[in-house]
Amino acid sequence: MRRTRLPAGFVLGAATAAYQVEGAWDEDGKGESIWDRFAHTPGAIADGSTGDVACDEYHRYPEDAALLRELGLGAYRFSVSWPRIVPAADGRVNRAGLDHYDRLVDELLGHGITPYPTLFHWDLPQWVQDAGGWADRSVIGRLAAYADTVVRVLGDRVATWTVLNEPQIFVVLGYAAGIHAPGLRDPALALRASHVVNLAHAEAVRAVRAAAPAARIGSAFKVEAAYPATDDPRDGAAAERHHALVAGWFLDPLLRGRYPVAYVDQEAAIASMDIRPGDMEAMATRFDFLGLNVYSRAIVAHDDAGGPSAIRRLAGPGPRTAIGWEVWPAALHRIVRRIDRDYGHPPIYITENGCAARDGPGPDGRIHDADRVAYLHGHIGQLARAIDDGCDVRGYFAWSLLDNFEWAEGYGQRFGVVWCGFDDGGRRIVKDSGWWLRDLAASGEIDYDDSLA
Repeated sequence: MRRTRLPAGFVLGAATAAYQVEGAWDEDGKGESIWDRFAHTPGAIADGSTGDVACDEYHRYPEDAALLRELGLGAYRFSVSWPRIVPAADGRVNRAGLDHYDRLVDELLGHGITPYPTLFHWDLPQWVQDAGGWADRSVIGRLAAYADTVVRVLGDRVATWTVLNEPQIFVVLGYAAGIHAPGLRDPALALRASHVVNLAHAEAVRAVRAAAPAARIGSAFKVEAAYPATDDPRDGAAAERHHALVAGWFLDPLLRGRYPVAYVDQEAAIASMDIRPGDMEAMATRFDFLGLNVYSRAIVAHDDAGGPSAIRRLAGPGPRTAIGWEVWPAALHRIVRRIDRDYGHPPIYITENGCAARDGPGPDGRIHDADRVAYLHGHIGQLARAIDDGCDVRGYFAWSLLDNFEWAEGYGQRFGVVWCGFDDGGRRIVKDSGWWLRDLAASGEIDYDDSLA
């Protein structure tokens, strides 16, 4: 084990997303989102719940800002609800929605907490979906206009903007697998939508940069280290295709000017995407940082029956969280090293990392989430290892500040370092993991095993 100190200026914070925590789903002029529609569809959510109330952070944000200060966390990553700002197809801006985030930013700053807003974390306005959603090119201008509106209001106090959260997830799970909003099961449509997302992403980055030229701009990408199942070169190639599907498909077009090889028949995939003259040039952009959302790893084997990418995921030997994801902290070190290498040593933030558990208050009224403490210790330790290896990692955001509405899982999976009593008036209780983060913020020191692979 090696003991190290996090670098000066390292950002330690926690993250949430609007639909997962805000509630107030139809208050103050907010329009319907695709998640409002999806969660109210019978059978869509595992426990039949919705985000109508969630953690009620829309009304309780001063309490949560005070919690962040109590935990010594200097930054809060939250998302802005697009349908709260532009509720209808007429495009008119809902000033009450903007005012909420205006107050939230001021509240955070008043507690000495730096706001890190995300402009889109999955809650697409239903009116945009009705016009074709991410599969229709009209979304390109709409996303840019929305981004411009928000940044011009908050940009005098917000220095860092995250544009999109996990485009791979909202495209694949929402348009191909149908288990997230809008609940479509059309892989060909999803492939076309991925291209429109990349075009819209680049245009939104340009809009933010025009509205706030001095701001730092990035996005948060789902990534996971892909481990070949064996030394067979075919498994190695499958692992590379998996990495291309998950991370490269939404990074390479913007930063390298091309789509990575993610399919056995790459030409057929590209031919179906409606790539038009000038598109690749329009996607070219730059980020001031890359946000990485890291939870686990993928063990990948070649499989001729494994769909267009011919890959099959295998279960790993590590322990599992309550949601079934393998705990393998060294995977975070590996993927950070890879992103650092592949994209020219960019500034990196871990914008999400955390552990699902089914925890609750014990007889002493406290929540002793030892598994989550071990998870955070292991993963932040491996992040410190990557920093010691020379990677330019600027910060870490625990997912999540609060137990929340965990998308299709409903309230059955708790990721928070603060417990939320959904049947107890939304009462907050800091878990042991939250106090552990407080101690880390105070000391800035952590140890890690540098032999893990």
